[in-house]
Amino acid sequence: MQEVDGTRIPELKSIVSESLQLARKLGATQAEADVSLQKGLTTTVRLGEVETVEYQRDRGMGITVYFGKRKGSASTADLSPRAVAETVEKACDIARYTAEDECSGLADPEELARDIPELDLDHPWDLPPEQAVETARECEAAGRKVDSRITNSEGASVSSHRGVRVYGNSHGFLEGFPSTSHSVSCVLLAQTGDDMQRDYWYASARDARELESSESIGRKAGERAVARLGARKIGTQKARVLYAPEVARGLIGHFLGAVRGSSQYRKSSFLLGASGQQVFPSFVELRERPHIMKALGSSPFDGEGVATRNRDLVNDGVLQGYILGSYSARKLGLKTTGNAGGTHNVLVESKTGGMEIGALMRELGTGLLVTELMGQGVNGVTGDYSRGASGYWVENGVQVYPVHEITIAGNLKDMYNNIAAIGNDVDVRGGVRVGSILISEMTIAGE
Repeated sequence: MQEVDGTRIPELKSIVSESLQLARKLGATQAEADVSLQKGLTTTVRLGEVETVEYQRDRGMGITVYFGKRKGSASTADLSPRAVAETVEKACDIARYTAEDECSGLADPEELARDIPELDLDHPWDLPPEQAVETARECEAAGRKVDSRITNSEGASVSSHRGVRVYGNSHGFLEGFPSTSHSVSCVLLAQTGDDMQRDYWYASARDARELESSESIGRKAGERAVARLGARKIGTQKARVLYAPEVARGLIGHFLGAVRGSSQYRKSSFLLGASGQQVFPSFVELRERPHIMKALGSSPFDGEGVATRNRDLVNDGVLQGYILGSYSARKLGLKTTGNAGGTHNVLVESKTGGMEIGALMRELGTGLLVTELMGQGVNGVTGDYSRGASGYWVENGVQVYPVHEITIAGNLKDMYNNIAAIGNDVDVRGGVRVGSILISEMTIAGE
């Protein structure tokens, strides 16, 4: 029997079930509730000394009730029977005074998950704080040994979290599952004279046994910091830009935000009404695969209990539809896509196969390799894009020197259409799995 923080899943199901029954007694025509428990440990070491040891233990319940088309929600961190009952009563009181909304309500019963796949998401890490501290020390020490020019550190961290969420609604859905996430990270600073540069590396996984070794993470952080020494500005120009995988994920994130149902019905998207339109070159494919075993974005059902399914979001560069929960689907006159709460494992692929990094650098030729972005200069309504950046200037497919204190700019619509190639160096450390992305032209603002 799975348990988190000493509480078994059947006990959480009982809390959800009782809160739904009480809501019904109080006159709610529909209701949904979820209970979650989280526990975790995070340790940080800086220059060999322990900076923090943090324990996290969170619990909470949220309930939403519907009186016809009137909606009320309330939440509590106290799972005692009395607190749960008071929370249900508060939600019902709120619902009686809210305006009607024709699109409110639970997901349609036929959309709910009935067969719950086992996705192997729960891998507890027996990690005493002493071992976490030692792992962080090993990580930082390995990085600091890389080069004598590594003079300082922002620290190495080790984190382990486990949680469980149970969701139920008055359509008879009641399911839950535990999951884990673990990570190791390191940030180091290198210096020569007045030139000081920082860089980082990290690993994350459901199963701690699949993490990159702490020494390897530290070494990569150190190597990356040293490689940035001697960074310079470049002149303002238009050039080809290659996004490294860890920053390419954000580029795809802007696209996913633009095709979310909420952005569409609020008319706050630069891809408004773009379903069925060419939004990428014809070789680009985006696939949602929610049931990849152990993946960080996997889930058997969404935030409303709707079954998650494999879906091709972009085929031949053409947008196949939006990212919808029940409410946004109703606002648009469509059906939910099982994405209440977001997407689940978006795979960005090239129909021609991802390019090896060496070939991708040759394809870049002369231009900018971006490894870090700063600032939030993205307008979701117009698609205008302007971010501070650092990385490396590349000539004839070879990195020649590091670059900093520049801005890269364009419009996301144009940037997506100008994708020239996608790499096979896929980063799997998140819910969007993507390799390097080469854009044929952007504006670089420098000296």
